[in-house]
Amino acid sequence: MSADFQPKPEHKFTFGLWTVGSSGRDQFATMDPTRASMSPVELVRLLAEVGAYGVNFHDNDLIPIDATPAEAEKIKKEFKAVLKETGLVVPMATTNLFSSAIFKDGAFTANDPKVRAYALQKTMRAMDLGAEFGAKVYVFWGGREGTESDATKNPMEGLKHFREALNFLCEYSNSQKYGFKFALEAKPNEPRGDIFLPTTGAMLGFIQTLDHPEMVGVNPEFAHEHMAGLNFMHAVAQAWDAGKLFHIDLNDQNYARFDQDWRFGQQSWKQAFFLVKFLEDVGYSGSRHFDAHAFRTEDYEGVKDFARGCMRSYLIFKEKARQFNADKEIQGLLAEINEGDPAMDKFFGKFTPEKAAGLKAYTFDRNAIAARGMKYEKLDQLLTELMMGVR
Repeated sequence: MSADFQPKPEHKFTFGLWTVGSSGRDQFATMDPTRASMSPVELVRLLAEVGAYGVNFHDNDLIPIDATPAEAEKIKKEFKAVLKETGLVVPMATTNLFSSAIFKDGAFTANDPKVRAYALQKTMRAMDLGAEFGAKVYVFWGGREGTESDATKNPMEGLKHFREALNFLCEYSNSQKYGFKFALEAKPNEPRGDIFLPTTGAMLGFIQTLDHPEMVGVNPEFAHEHMAGLNFMHAVAQAWDAGKLFHIDLNDQNYARFDQDWRFGQQSWKQAFFLVKFLEDVGYSGSRHFDAHAFRTEDYEGVKDFARGCMRSYLIFKEKARQFNADKEIQGLLAEINEGDPAMDKFFGKFTPEKAAGLKAYTFDRNAIAARGMKYEKLDQLLTELMMGVR
């Protein structure tokens, strides 16, 4: 394995305990686990061995939901010790609001007020836990915030309850001086038939209705946007443009399939390339978090191969992006494609009545403009050849 593509702390590669800790049971519980469970301490050591920077967790990834206070303290003590031993950090934390049967109708959007209150209680305790380990980003994935039938839940009421919950939790973070940045994670469906706020764009619109929109951004996930047949890089670009890219989940996915959570770069090479290029070009400085799972065929040596592969693929795409930016023919084509026209400059920028009048009076030769070849075929083929290693 080339030393050029080895992870370093400055790359900020992170994994969740639930990712490398996946037992290999499939999404629909039709197969028994194919790997024995490992403890959080063992998983941190595994991540340290493969060169990760950090580890993230749901509350119950670390502390079982029914643990006693004494058991919880013991687990936390051991986890702190292994973080110190390995040097791994905890940049992000989140709450499991989807596994327990109490969340069968959602958490913050459940029709039953007792469920909504319990979800708030559980999240506040999980925020305490995340803050104790130094997390600065707190992710919300509303995996069960939705419906199978629109007869069962009013979406306006559901959004109102979700808004109230986030407003409450923003105030709780402020009261505790945690300094959390909240990141909302969209998904179109699964495990619910339809999940509220199914795309990153929907989340960005919703954030502006909150009491503290400055505290709340998004955590886009590669696979989730692809499940809806969307362009993930475009969603990330929109989030970045809005100043709301607080975290990101990297994995891979066949379009319009069930949630596959494959190794980053396994399937969608061109989409992964442009995503990495975008993140590196704009200078994104947050974690590169891999929310993915090893194949169910693998033992824990295979899990290590999976984790190394995620990080190595990112670095390979990063190098390909550098080559793309340095390729004289590619950059020459881009310069030609995007060449300005000084005659048009007077029409752009801030509106003035004079600009509007001049533009309305200008005569465009539609046929001549339309006849221009854009050379996109050539550009895309050059990209393909660069990706395939023949340039």
